[in-house]
Amino acid sequence: MKIKNLLAIITLCFVNISIGQTKIVDTETKDPISYATISFGNGNGIFADDEGDFLFTEKLYSDIDTLYISALGYSELKLPTANLPKVINLDSQVDHLQEVIVQNKPKGKFKLVTLDPTSHDDYYQCWLPTIEAETAVFFPNESSNIKRVTKVYFPIKVEAKTWHKRNRKDHKKKPFSTIFKVNFYENNDGFPGDVITYDKIVFIATEKTEKVFELDVSENDIYMPKKGLFISLQVIGYADPKGKLLPNKKYQEVKTQRGIVKVSTTFRPLLPFTDQISENRTYVKRIFLDGGKWVLYKKGNVAKSALLAKGLDNYGMGLKMEIYKK
Repeated sequence: MKIKNLLAIITLCFVNISIGQTKIVDTETKDPISYATISFGNGNGIFADDEGDFLFTEKLYSDIDTLYISALGYSELKLPTANLPKVINLDSQVDHLQEVIVQNKPKGKFKLVTLDPTSHDDYYQCWLPTIEAETAVFFPNESSNIKRVTKVYFPIKVEAKTWHKRNRKDHKKKPFSTIFKVNFYENNDGFPGDVITYDKIVFIATEKTEKVFELDVSENDIYMPKKGLFISLQVIGYADPKGKLLPNKKYQEVKTQRGIVKVSTTFRPLLPFTDQISENRTYVKRIFLDGGKWVLYKKGNVAKSALLAKGLDNYGMGLKMEIYKK
């Protein structure tokens, strides 16, 4: 009897998941659109997985009646949650890419130049990533030579908050697996502008990842625009042991005396911020709020920031480039 009941519960769980699962595809090709954004219009939202699938049910999101579906290179679509279709089609907006993006790899000699990342080991001087936030760093173009980005270096901190109190070197770190998406933007009057590549570039960080994650983008043929480029890091959510995106809620619902309060879900690893960079090069945006408007991360622009109060105003991302001789 117990086995039958257990099977019934498992079957019911799979039925509920299949009922709430929706796929986002390209209208013309019918290919799935990986990591599309599903905004709820109230400052909250989620992402589709690598197959364009996402889970939405009234039980999970009882106060949501409209979804706003968007992805790089596609027109945004507004849909009511009532009778949500199993397949959502998005219309492509990708008419052409910038000339610097589609050029062939230059021939001739080049030198490799590395802009080292800036990192540290202090948990309390780190940015806590949330699904709602995207963090971008500006890299200026300091010469007219053709430059091809081959690697990006992301400083991270994987240890838990209480790690320094444990006094046990053999104590195992709490496991996690987080999917990050990396975007590349042109410089538009000092802010991230048009995307440089529509490739879906993602990586997974775990508790075993080194303190600087090295991402190889040599196959993506990303060239430095004349006015410089922005490279951003965006949390997609936690993944299962096979690297598949789990249903991640942007917020946790906490019961208080004043009622239910929605608290942003934070994800590991953390991003070390630094005061060792002279100019402000870091920009942030809240994806589901203010139309995804970018803001320079400095005092006066961002309210109630403990990091800015300490003078920690930059994320010390680094990169490696091939610089070709003229």
